[in-house]
Amino acid sequence: MAKTTTRGRGSGSPTRHTMTAAARAAAKRAERAERGPATAVAELRPLAGRTVVIEPPDGWDDPPEPSPEDFDADALEETAAVHGSRRGLLTAILCVLLVAGLVAVAVLGVHYREGVQAEQARAQALAAARKAAPVVLSYDHRHLDRDFTAARAHLTGKFRDEYGKTTRTVVGPTAKKYDGVVKATVAEPAGGAAAASVVSASADEAVVLLFVNQVTRSTQVTGSRVDLNRVRMTMTRTSEGWKVSAVDAL
Repeated sequence: MAKTTTRGRGSGSPTRHTMTAAARAAAKRAERAERGPATAVAELRPLAGRTVVIEPPDGWDDPPEPSPEDFDADALEETAAVHGSRRGLLTAILCVLLVAGLVAVAVLGVHYREGVQAEQARAQALAAARKAAPVVLSYDHRHLDRDFTAARAHLTGKFRDEYGKTTRTVVGPTAKKYDGVVKATVAEPAGGAAAASVVSASADEAVVLLFVNQVTRSTQVTGSRVDLNRVRMTMTRTSEGWKVSAVDAL
């Protein structure tokens, strides 16, 4: 004989619980349907939170907000200051470059002028030396005063004074005593060009090297004596032209 199993009251069957939950859900749907779709949508919306208004304490002043005009003025001032600084720097650089360019042009101009003057001095001093050498280095006992006066016209400075003293105390008396005659000429090699050249030259002074032939006759010499000399003449520019300021026999 089979045993009959009984359940206590405290425990319900699963089928009964399922049906009860389904019945409750159906009842809620029926209730929402009766209230309408608007109520259902409202139930689905979240509740809005509260708005809290906080009053500022006494004596509180809001800081002033910068106006567009103030902002633009500050920005313009800053921009103007930056551009002004750049313009000032650019102006200073341009001034420096301009001054440097003017100085360079002035220096080049001075060098060019000095170069031109030096070239002119070379030509003028060489011509003056070639003309002066035969006069200064020649004399004849028959007309010494005339020869020495002509020679002094080509001299300048202390050398002029020394020449006058030497010819008066030494050369003149000796020439008179021995009937001395000296004839000087600038040597001319084959080709016709005089043997003279400029060693150095500036605008106011030049050194000229000359090859001079001197033919000497006197009672102390039988016949004529020919001396081949190298003479260095220093030429100086004066208000009357180029003059001999020194003579050295080499």
